[in-house]
Amino acid sequence: MPSTVLNFSELAGRVLLAVLFLIAGIGKISGYAATQGYMASQGVPGALLPLVIATELGGGALIVIGLWTRWVAVALAGFTLLAAILFHGNSSDQMQQIMFLKDVSIAGAFLLLVANGAGAWSVDARRARASR
Repeated sequence: MPSTVLNFSELAGRVLLAVLFLIAGIGKISGYAATQGYMASQGVPGALLPLVIATELGGGALIVIGLWTRWVAVALAGFTLLAAILFHGNSSDQMQQIMFLKDVSIAGAFLLLVANGAGAWSVDARRARASR
């Protein structure tokens, strides 16, 4: 397969993976009070919401541009697994079970970024080329 197709696929994969976090972070800002209430109803202190928003927006943006990709992917994999456990752990509810498995799958995609890096069209790759 041509390298351009592979490079585009890596970039598109990063964008598609990160867009969920970018939209979720923006949604939490616009629905701040409601999100704090939901977090509290699940036993998670609403005071953590700024950290959650920063993680989603900052982590999503870093994944898109491919900067510190492996480290950010580790953090977002852990964040996503924690969210799955805290908010979607009710396996007797089929919708929650689906949401739990979605989060586990997303964490798996982040672990693939940990293993393989961001690819040629990323800030990480550009920095590596510049340091040679």
